[in-house]
Amino acid sequence: MQTLLEEFRHIVGAAHVFTDGDLTAWEQDWRKRSHGKALAVVRPASTEEVAQLVKACAAYQALHPASGVSIVPQGGNTGLVVGSTPDDSGHQIVLSLQRMNTVRSVDADNLTMTVEAGCILQNLQERAEESNFLFPLSMASEGTCTLGGNLGTNAGGTQVLRYGNTRDLCLGLEVVTAQGEVWHGLGGLRKDNTGYDLRNLLIGSEGTLGIITAATIKLYPLPASQLTAWAAVPSLEHAITLLGLAHRHLGAGLTGFEVMGQFALSLVAKHFPLLLVPLHLDAPFCVLLENSAHESETHTREQFEGLLETALDQGCVTDAVVSESLSQANQLWHIRESIPLAQALEGLNIKHDISISVSSIPAFVHATDALLQKAIPGVRLVNFGHLGDGNLHYNVQAPEGMDAAAFLREHEEQVNTLVFDSVAQFNGSISAEHGVGSLKVDKLEHYKSPVALDMMRAIKRALDPHNLMNPGRVVRV
Repeated sequence: MQTLLEEFRHIVGAAHVFTDGDLTAWEQDWRKRSHGKALAVVRPASTEEVAQLVKACAAYQALHPASGVSIVPQGGNTGLVVGSTPDDSGHQIVLSLQRMNTVRSVDADNLTMTVEAGCILQNLQERAEESNFLFPLSMASEGTCTLGGNLGTNAGGTQVLRYGNTRDLCLGLEVVTAQGEVWHGLGGLRKDNTGYDLRNLLIGSEGTLGIITAATIKLYPLPASQLTAWAAVPSLEHAITLLGLAHRHLGAGLTGFEVMGQFALSLVAKHFPLLLVPLHLDAPFCVLLENSAHESETHTREQFEGLLETALDQGCVTDAVVSESLSQANQLWHIRESIPLAQALEGLNIKHDISISVSSIPAFVHATDALLQKAIPGVRLVNFGHLGDGNLHYNVQAPEGMDAAAFLREHEEQVNTLVFDSVAQFNGSISAEHGVGSLKVDKLEHYKSPVALDMMRAIKRALDPHNLMNPGRVVRV
């Protein structure tokens, strides 16, 4: 394989091909669930270099079909399903897109921005704001995740309720195929009905069909006013009622609606006491709402206060606070976004990223909570997520005092099966926004329609016949 590595060095420069030393930043996933071994970490600086690298790998694989050489595209390496790190074979190339981080253009009249896949999400948000626009994709990892990874997993985040997932925010792609050809699809058209929707096929494919190198994304006018409220609710059923009221009172202004269980918030209070979590001791759930509008702040506040007065009168809210400043709003959102880190500090845990129809969420939680408590007495449930679009992070923590590593060894398979079976009974999905990766690829065989799986395999074989692109992820062929 030395000849292949020499070709890599010729394409991108020796300084951007890593084969020894500490490669943990690329070989280990964010949750530290998996640590693989790469043949090399290669960092191209352009789409042309990506295409040359893929062609070199494809040619080498054709000459040495038993070599096991394949490509694992990687952005910020913040994924949660082990989809962007190498296996332990030592034959996979990690193709890091972090050097490809240029904003190529902003088209104010078309309300679009064309950017490279290695752009960090927070930098895109800031660049859009500098141009007096909003790029609404937002999540806890936005300071390190990249747009390519967001597109690869069709990431969601906290504003899906109004703006949709990453797929809904993208108008065009530039992609290097498994043959090393470049598809130039960055036109930024909102209407293009000339055949199969390749853009949406590539988005969410987790690098298994091609490598996204750039995208044209939608921009929106900055809201004139934005307010955040934090409400205590007596049950999930009441949270659903509050969601309905919010839709009626705020309309399109409702951009965020997050639910957080009492235990999830207690972990934030325990591990980050300076954050001062409000109202969580007084109710089993709290809800975080965001209202963004193009009217004055006075009008937006009146809308919000009218909503909360109605909710208090109807008993679906027991207490609430409305942010008085941007810093207060940011602090409330920081509490919500600190739940995953607080849970990690509490110890190893079992994560689930599921979606259920909004109307079925209370019944799902009641039923699944009971099943887990019966199976593992004392198990602790860290339940939070994007209630407005039916996406829960329904996570499971070891009972108090139990060794977390032992809990995972002894109960992870049991817990996953119980939760996923319950999701299936409620006609939900075992992956809402994190993707499938390698962690859920075997589970997908059980919970996905056989017809759908056959179609997915047919697409994979057609676009990547030699299984060069991120093999063993999403679907096995």
